[in-house]
Amino acid sequence: MPAQYSLSRRHFLNYSAAALAASALPAWANPHDAMNMSPDILQGGAGKWALAKPAKIRLAVNLNAICLAPVIVADQHNFFKAHNLEVEFVNFGNSTELLLESIATGKAEAAVGMALRWLKALEQGFDVKLTAGTHGGCMRLLTRDDGPRSLEALKGTTIGVTDMAGADKNFFSLMLKRHGLDPNTDVNWRVYPQDLLPLVLQKGEIQAATGSDPVMWRLSQQPGYREVATNLMDEYANLSCCVIGTRGSLIRDQPEVAAAITHAILQAHAYAAQHPDTIGTEFNGKALNTTPQEIASVLKTHTHGHYSVGNDFVKEIDVYARDLKAINVLRPETDPMLFAKGITSDVLI
Repeated sequence: MPAQYSLSRRHFLNYSAAALAASALPAWANPHDAMNMSPDILQGGAGKWALAKPAKIRLAVNLNAICLAPVIVADQHNFFKAHNLEVEFVNFGNSTELLLESIATGKAEAAVGMALRWLKALEQGFDVKLTAGTHGGCMRLLTRDDGPRSLEALKGTTIGVTDMAGADKNFFSLMLKRHGLDPNTDVNWRVYPQDLLPLVLQKGEIQAATGSDPVMWRLSQQPGYREVATNLMDEYANLSCCVIGTRGSLIRDQPEVAAAITHAILQAHAYAAQHPDTIGTEFNGKALNTTPQEIASVLKTHTHGHYSVGNDFVKEIDVYARDLKAINVLRPETDPMLFAKGITSDVLI
């Protein structure tokens, strides 16, 4: 990312409803601190991305995903309202197919989801454009304390997953490839319901398990388990794992609406980076089988202070595409950079 954005990824201004609606700075911010910060597109409320008139938007999300908590509770801090957006959530659960179908068929104008779930579908021609990366983190690979201690040590083992086409399976496959293993021949993958993964790992039926938060974070906090890898390792430590996608026709016909959605969502994540405990409390009523403290703890392990747009976002998608091609998820003839440029749109220009 350009030097002028390097600080902004981790040190956003805190936002309040009053600030978003009426001021270029949060009402309680220290002006001296603000002057010392490098310029950032998320500072100063809605700014030029506030729409001239209200727009009703259907946003497809997994309403129970902790990593999307900042988006789910965004209106409690006026992030959408400040952009003149009236947002209706469309819950697609954990199904990427339903999410992409909802955008492609006009049931939703935009969605937030995991890049690794979307790229293969976008290679197949869905009329959807990615506009930004929202944050990093939320996938983990765990072993028992007496089990393998590195990716290289997983050779010859069985790894438990919840879905053979899942984002976690794809991510740790590409990480195995980066660390010298063939994910198709050097390890075995076995599918289990997510709630059973801790049990079969404890019994020794598998030697490692991959999955998403909060289940895997919760397991990592228990005695006897070791976190070997996450999707915040190696080059991916500074990449986004979740992305914003909008219907292609929306960008073509109403680019200002696509920009407003993107900017508001990024501001919500920036707020979460500074206020994970607040988000944990507000999201708890919508989450399943968790607590405000657990939600906040999980959010603190993610990089909600990271976002990516424009050329930097294209470069992040290029990394994903290159690595997915290396493990035969994307077609051999796909050019990663051309693909990344073709499925992204810089709406915040």
